[in-house]
Amino acid sequence: MATTILEELQARGLVQATTNDEELGKALESGCVPFYAGFDPTSASLHIGSLVPITLLARLQKAGHKPLVLVGGATGMIGDPSGRSDERSLLRDDELAKNLAGIRKQLEPFVHFGDQAEGAVVVNNADWFEPIGYIEFLRDVGKHITVNYMMAKESVKSRLNDREQGISYTEFSYMLLQAYDFVHLAKTQACRLQVGGSDQWGNITAGIELARKMGHKDQLFGLTNPLLLDSKGQKMGKTASGTRIWLDPNKTSPYEFYQYWLNTEDDDVERFLKLFSWRPLEEIATLCEEHAKEPKERTGQKALAEDITTWVHGADGYQRALVATHLIFGGSIDELTDADLNRVLPDLPSSTLSEAKLTEGIELTQLMQSTTLAKSKGEARRLISNGGVYINNVRENDTTKRVSLDDLGTETMIVLRSGKKKYHIIKVA
Repeated sequence: MATTILEELQARGLVQATTNDEELGKALESGCVPFYAGFDPTSASLHIGSLVPITLLARLQKAGHKPLVLVGGATGMIGDPSGRSDERSLLRDDELAKNLAGIRKQLEPFVHFGDQAEGAVVVNNADWFEPIGYIEFLRDVGKHITVNYMMAKESVKSRLNDREQGISYTEFSYMLLQAYDFVHLAKTQACRLQVGGSDQWGNITAGIELARKMGHKDQLFGLTNPLLLDSKGQKMGKTASGTRIWLDPNKTSPYEFYQYWLNTEDDDVERFLKLFSWRPLEEIATLCEEHAKEPKERTGQKALAEDITTWVHGADGYQRALVATHLIFGGSIDELTDADLNRVLPDLPSSTLSEAKLTEGIELTQLMQSTTLAKSKGEARRLISNGGVYINNVRENDTTKRVSLDDLGTETMIVLRSGKKKYHIIKVA
């Protein structure tokens, strides 16, 4: 059984490597350790690839340590070459400001910001880089790290070898800038640990080396987490169609988010439960034993999808995902209420009809056309005749059907469906 926070992180698969297991373990058990993780502000929303470092932030904070959430207002203007085969586009100032605000807000459900000793703090490296002149930076910082040292790092070496165009000086300088982030936070925030993805190892160790050469006395540490890959070694974060899975519910609905994890391969379930579920490891082991006996029941996937959706989108988001799943996979509308359907309105097309209009009745074919479930009344009639139209998930075969208040599926709503998964909700006002 894991007995320390570092052992817990290792047992859950959250640790790829550390600069010094023994000394880091002692430091984490000796008291509150300020630590930082950096987030690339290329979007106003983080995606599921960021969930591993977010999990590290949350677990270390819960163990009594202080997260410093670094958003790269300066380095984000350049872009980290680590793990990339091309150079990032530079961001405009207004884009960067919008993205920084979005990331700060998005992290609030995962870590606690406040005045307590372990309260998280957001730091922006533009605050310390903007006042530094170029010559000053070269004189005071750049002289401590050799080009030979930087070129030996995998993140730089691979870019030199894998790209026809090589690596720009702008990108090449990124390692030195991130290294100085660690030095600055060690000096101003007593930060002793940097955490990040395994592709950040070179940047993290460069920061420790720079701090040593610049005379920092306290021992600094690095900890990397595995990148989020599936059992086939493919980087996760997109659906099969190429759509990215975001943490922002306006970009990826709780239903889509839930379905993504519900479709996890059997070989990945236990690893992802350990990474992202807050269940004790013993409970996860029991759950996975149960899953192995009857994999068709998808017990593990259901637990994973529930835990991670609830953590990211809250209990209401999880319930919203369940209702949408029930509805979209043909469940009975008799079991649902207005309150249930209100949850999924952001996920499905909807429109409003007056009570007076439905009292007199409206042709189903006309309603199909007006809700774009059919391109024309003729197409609507063909769909109905072929058994492809449903009212409240009940097949409708009458091409002359008039929809009225008698067709309400809940207190004030009617659910129309064309084919397997093309839905439209009619709200009666």
